[in-house]
Amino acid sequence: MKVLRKIIEIDEELCNGCGECIISCAEAALEIVDGKAKVIADKYCDGLGACLNHCPQGALRIIEREADDFDEEAVEALLAEKKNKTSPAAKPFDCGCAGSHVQSFQVATPFPQAKGPAFAPVAGETGSELTHWPVQIRLVPPTAPFLKGADLLVAADCTPVAYPHFHRDFLAGRVVMVGCPKFDEAQAYIRKFTEIFQVAKPRSVTVVIMEVPCCGGMRQIVSEALRLSGEKIAVEEAVIGARGQLIRREKW
Repeated sequence: MKVLRKIIEIDEELCNGCGECIISCAEAALEIVDGKAKVIADKYCDGLGACLNHCPQGALRIIEREADDFDEEAVEALLAEKKNKTSPAAKPFDCGCAGSHVQSFQVATPFPQAKGPAFAPVAGETGSELTHWPVQIRLVPPTAPFLKGADLLVAADCTPVAYPHFHRDFLAGRVVMVGCPKFDEAQAYIRKFTEIFQVAKPRSVTVVIMEVPCCGGMRQIVSEALRLSGEKIAVEEAVIGARGQLIRREKW
């Protein structure tokens, strides 16, 4: 039944298909279709606008119009359906942004084809240990093939800058996801990691954070996601000081 109510409207001219709104929509009412965000059905959108502040383009707004009434039971059925779709080939959104395209590759050799004194390799220095893309928590889909059974590294995004041997001591042999527990939405992170733990079933998780109070949020995010997922996964935590020193490393 159609009623006059508030609902999300998306300006396709402004939308760049980044997918940020999808992550923040707890009802899964949004999808990327042909490179643009769409409300897949009016009944899934509660019109509260939790997605508004997550659109970097300002393409979303709340309007009032005739629409199918919000159906909470339909939302629960949709979320259950999405949860059961665990195929590694599935993608959470067909994004127009090349920076979010899932890629896997080999570990780089030290400074391949580098020329000139500014790029001369240092004795004993290794190359990048990164084996995949993307790395931002918000952009990595839970169904990414590189997550399956992986040793997962969850890093606060200041840690690679502070710790000089990040690639050697933490990234080597692991799949990394980075983000900021202070500036990003904790609940979106919890939902993302809960799904990753259930779908990809990583072999282990290493959490690397800074020795500042706000960074402790990453510990809570991973812990809560593990609880919600019901999975038993070994977790190790490393804490880095502001001067780049390794303060402690311990298992949960």
